Amino acid sequence: MENPVLAEVTRGNVVESRHRGAAIVVDADGGVVFSAGEVGRPVFPRSAVKAIQALPLIESGAADRYGLTEAEIALSVSSHSGEPRHVETALAMLRKAGRDAGCLECGAHWPIGEPAARALAKSGAEPGALNNNCSGKHAGFVCLSCALDEDPAGYVKPAHPVQQAVRGALEAVTGAAHGPERMGIDGCSIPTYAVPLPALALGFARLGTGHGLPPERAKAAALIRAAVAAHPFIVAGTDRYDTRLMGVLGRRAFTKTGAEGVYCAALPELGLGLAVKCDDGAGRAAEVAIGALIARFLPMDEATRAAFAPLSEAVLRNWNGIEVGRVRAPG
Repeated sequence: MENPVLAEVTRGNVVESRHRGAAIVVDADGGVVFSAGEVGRPVFPRSAVKAIQALPLIESGAADRYGLTEAEIALSVSSHSGEPRHVETALAMLRKAGRDAGCLECGAHWPIGEPAARALAKSGAEPGALNNNCSGKHAGFVCLSCALDEDPAGYVKPAHPVQQAVRGALEAVTGAAHGPERMGIDGCSIPTYAVPLPALALGFARLGTGHGLPPERAKAAALIRAAVAAHPFIVAGTDRYDTRLMGVLGRRAFTKTGAEGVYCAALPELGLGLAVKCDDGAGRAAEVAIGALIARFLPMDEATRAAFAPLSEAVLRNWNGIEVGRVRAPG
C-alpha cells in the first residue's frame, strides 16, 4: 500500500514536491481517532521519546536528590540547538551530581543552531559533548546513574542499569515490546527501538494525561509537561519548531521531534496522542503534518489560530527574502 501525501511543496501555483507517510491519533485507551497510511510498520522514534526516557530520572528520586530545576528537567527531554543557555544548563546538571562533561558519552558535534555554531567557530574553540543536541538527555542519564549508585561509565550500553530502566519505561508507557530484534543505535549512541506508530501515539496520550500510568509515573509525566511548557526555549532553541509551537500553545500541547521524519505530540486536554512518520525522512514535512493534525483537533480561538497558522503551513523564501512557495498539508 502506498502511503498518502502528508505534505506538499509548492512553487508559485504548482506542486513541486510531495512527501508521503503515515499518521495516527489515539486516545489514552488506545482508541483510534484518526489514521492514515501504513501505521502498523515499526519505526524508530529516535529523539521523539525523550520525555519517556526521562521518566526514570524523576521516578527514581534523582531529580529531587540533585535539586534539578524545571529548566534542567526540560533540558533532559530536549533536542537543543547548542546555544549557550543549553550548554550551561547541561553542565550545571552534571555538576550537581559531582560530575563534568568528561562523563558524557553522546559524542561531540557542532551546535545545530547556526548562530551558535558560528559563534563557537569564531571563538576558535572546538565543539564538545556539551554542544551535542542530546547532552541534556545524557546529563540526565548521568544523574540517574549516580543516584542509583552505579558507575556512569558505559551508561549508553543496553545492559547498563540506566538503559534497562529506560527500556522498561518505554515498554510500559507505549505498550510495545522493545526487544533486541528491533534495536538499533541512535545518533547519540544509546539504544533505540522500532515500534509501530499507534504505540508511539498511545505513549504520548498517556504522557499527556497520566491515564494508564501508575501514580508515581503519572506524577513524573505531569512534572515533565510543566517543565517543558515553562521552558519551551530549552527544549529546542531559537526559531526551532517545538519552541515556537509550545510558545503559542503552552500547556495545551507537548510536541517532540524525532529524526528521519518522525514527530509526536500530546494534547492533554483532549486526552490525545499523535504520531507522524514521513517515508522520506523529511523534517519539514513532519513539522507541517503534525501542525496540521494539531490544528484539526485542538480548538483555538481566533487569535491563537492566527498565531498558529505559520506552524501548520511553512512559507518558503529565496535568498532575497521573496516568498516562492509553501510547505502545506494537501488540500
